Amino acid sequence: MPRLQTREDERLEETRTRKKYWKRWGPYLSERQWGTVREDYSPYGTAWEYFPHDHARSRAYRWGEDGIGGISDRHQMICFGLAMWNGRDHILKERLFGLTGHQGNHGEDVKEYYFYLDSTPTHSYMQMLYKYPQAEFPYDALVAENGRRNRTQPEFELMDTGVFAENRYFDVFVEYAKADVEDILIKLIVVNRGPEAATLHLLPSLWFRNTWSWGKDGRRPTMRKTVGPENCRCVEVQHWQYGKRWLLCAGQPQLLFTENETNYERVFAGKSPTPFVKDAFHEYLIQKNQSAINPQQTGTKMAAYYPLTLGPGDSTTLKLRLTDIDPQGAINNDAKKVTTNSSPTHSDHNDEVPTAADFGAGFEHLFELRQKEADDFYGSRVPKDISEDARAVMRQALSGMLWSKQFYHYDVLTWLTGDPGQPTPPEERWNGRNKDWTQLYNDDIISMPDKWEYPWYAAWDLTFHCVSLAIIDPDFAKDQLVLLLREWYMNPNGQLPAYEWAFSDVNPPVHAWAAWRVYKIERRVRGVADRAFLEKVFHKLLLNFTWWVNRKDPDGSNIFQGGFLGLDNIGVFDRSAPLPTGGHLEQSDGTSWMGMYCLNMLAIALELAKEDRAYEDIASKFFEHFVYIAHAMNNFGSRGKSLWDEEDGFYYDVLHLPNGEDHFLKVRSMVGLIPLFGVETLEPEAIDKLPGFKRRMQWFIDNHPDVPDHIDMSQKSARGTRLLLSLVSKKRLGRVLSRMLDESEFLSLYGIRALSRFHKDHPYELRFNGTVNSVNYEPAESATGTFGGNSNWRGPIWFPVNYLLVESLQKYHHYYGEDFKVACPTGSNNQTDLWQVAAEISRRLTRLFLRDDQGRRPVNGATEVFQSDLYWRDLVLFYEFFNGDNGAGLGANHQTGWTGLVAKMIQQSGE
Repeated sequence: MPRLQTREDERLEETRTRKKYWKRWGPYLSERQWGTVREDYSPYGTAWEYFPHDHARSRAYRWGEDGIGGISDRHQMICFGLAMWNGRDHILKERLFGLTGHQGNHGEDVKEYYFYLDSTPTHSYMQMLYKYPQAEFPYDALVAENGRRNRTQPEFELMDTGVFAENRYFDVFVEYAKADVEDILIKLIVVNRGPEAATLHLLPSLWFRNTWSWGKDGRRPTMRKTVGPENCRCVEVQHWQYGKRWLLCAGQPQLLFTENETNYERVFAGKSPTPFVKDAFHEYLIQKNQSAINPQQTGTKMAAYYPLTLGPGDSTTLKLRLTDIDPQGAINNDAKKVTTNSSPTHSDHNDEVPTAADFGAGFEHLFELRQKEADDFYGSRVPKDISEDARAVMRQALSGMLWSKQFYHYDVLTWLTGDPGQPTPPEERWNGRNKDWTQLYNDDIISMPDKWEYPWYAAWDLTFHCVSLAIIDPDFAKDQLVLLLREWYMNPNGQLPAYEWAFSDVNPPVHAWAAWRVYKIERRVRGVADRAFLEKVFHKLLLNFTWWVNRKDPDGSNIFQGGFLGLDNIGVFDRSAPLPTGGHLEQSDGTSWMGMYCLNMLAIALELAKEDRAYEDIASKFFEHFVYIAHAMNNFGSRGKSLWDEEDGFYYDVLHLPNGEDHFLKVRSMVGLIPLFGVETLEPEAIDKLPGFKRRMQWFIDNHPDVPDHIDMSQKSARGTRLLLSLVSKKRLGRVLSRMLDESEFLSLYGIRALSRFHKDHPYELRFNGTVNSVNYEPAESATGTFGGNSNWRGPIWFPVNYLLVESLQKYHHYYGEDFKVACPTGSNNQTDLWQVAAEISRRLTRLFLRDDQGRRPVNGATEVFQSDLYWRDLVLFYEFFNGDNGAGLGANHQTGWTGLVAKMIQQSGE
């Protein structure tokens, strides 16, 4: 049955039925727009160098905006964010700093501390925290020291510089509470954690995305100082799309105005079209340049300047309000006429909304109300029978995912040809990145892996995001899955865009899996199945499946290639590049992903066939295709050599050399465990309702004597014979699991490693033409530069594949039940069924984030302040991957995309 409706559920329903658009405003600002492919107009794709951090404060962005703790409307026309200065830094802090892919000894990496603490799906309430050092921010030291270190050394972090010693920093909390769809209350709470009085210059800022400088749309929005209530300063905002809005700033801050225009003098040694440019507040505050700001107090960018001095331990609260309520209760007659409706007065809003001048009790009551509603909402999603610590981790994980929504704008054809108002881009770009994706036009809110390190969507990451997001907002999860299948995303040939650095790269085909999972999650949450969504996705995925078959199985042998397939450096060489040995690679993971894809499409087709018998035929196609793949993978491959090594009891890639020789690449890695993902049970009661499918399936079984090798028919129910379709037979399943559950190989205290620990003492080596290519067990960061060196699949633990392993074990148990048990861990006397094995792996994964008996979280490693300091120990970071030996977090540290799956694991398996 559907759960009881909270106020947040009501807002979600109002959004779904289009009665009110609660999601128009949200945390849609990127945390890094500089250094992205979208902003790169260089001839050879040197994105980091073309638009570096040093340019960001002075140079207008073409495709989006960034900021700290910010919000924007869904088209990012109007943006709000935080700027600050501690009186010592050489630049105004308007955006997060980090190292580029070439500066970091392990690739790009943000060098700041910020935390997403809370958010509801409609963003009716949000909270984040930024920790700002009182000492000069060590920009140069971070670059220099990380540049000095090599790949065998750890990254040099901001904490390592000593700027947080003696707690000499400010906690800056940013909170938002929506009084209504277009009425947002903002609270900034600053706390001096240090032992002495300290000064902070705080500049909450409002600006327009620059849409007028590119020669396509010259309409220019405006903001100006206007008369407001006596207890605040007021800015009138007028945009051609939204009409009028007002920013009310409690107290008497100085209002600063400039234009969101490039400082051509500084960046290009040219002449700016206006004396008031993007970096004006930096110039005014730090360089003491009084002429940098517009004395007419109008422009396209503004800030409310609050200079603060706080004693040790003291705090202060600033209050602002971005609203469509006219603070004067009437339209300014001198204002330029706009094409949208005039703004409402306070009487048009409900009783809980404070008046425009109320920054006191009414303002505080609204925050308290929205916080309580957020508590009620998560109380209906988070299990009651888990610890307070586990509840907090689950809520932070989901909140982080909601904060990681971002406006993403990229029109590839315009990007390649250039804008009328700008110089023509170099011709070399037509032979470079994304030239085959001119149909791609993105202008949407998308769930990002990490809004600083990965401020662009990644196709397979996104599918995992949706599974967790479906717990709290199934409509958004479904919309995201449909979005990537739309014709302005999907290539006409059926390929899905991988990520902006190379849309033509190939990610694992998990879209069908995610759609099926989200469909079932929503059916359980709401009690209603969205068959229209499932059908819409299925038809588009037929195109994608065909692309895979035509492009990645060129011989028609049902053995697939695919390249790196998201596993970056897991192979003995780059699997996306031409092989140094010549020949070609038959991939265990690529073939397994396609087997899984077949079963996902089969499950969807059978579900749709319940109401439309036309889907029985296509279900038969996927059933038969799966059996062909399973047979090829396990029996003969494309040249008589299967991907199964009977001697080792494991699956490997097979290298086919030009001289006809075939070799197993005997790397014990996740590549050999992914075959476990290809598993599905067909229940007799479901099949009996589909006579056409049942008849064709029986004919296929009767006329293919090798079918029993790939379809287990040993289990019966009261309704008849149950069928298990699996790439891994029962006999081979035990052998694979004996390696996976061996603590000296794959099984870590914190999940399943991506590479067996066996390779620590036994590196795999491939010698060819005097060159040695090797794979060693590396539990932490990568010691090589493959794929940029900022991720590592040679030993760490990764959530997405672990989640799929847990789910696959549950599916095997659904079929075999108590009849199949294994030792867990391998070599122990603990014989247990596969459901318990799945639960044990899930608990080990969640253990990464939970306090142990000593009160320490493995994810925080040896960073003592995160383990024991009162103001840090409850702030959880959801890293990209984790040390295979000790569980310490590694890689992107706000990867609440797929690592947010921990929320789903806590929900279904507890702690």
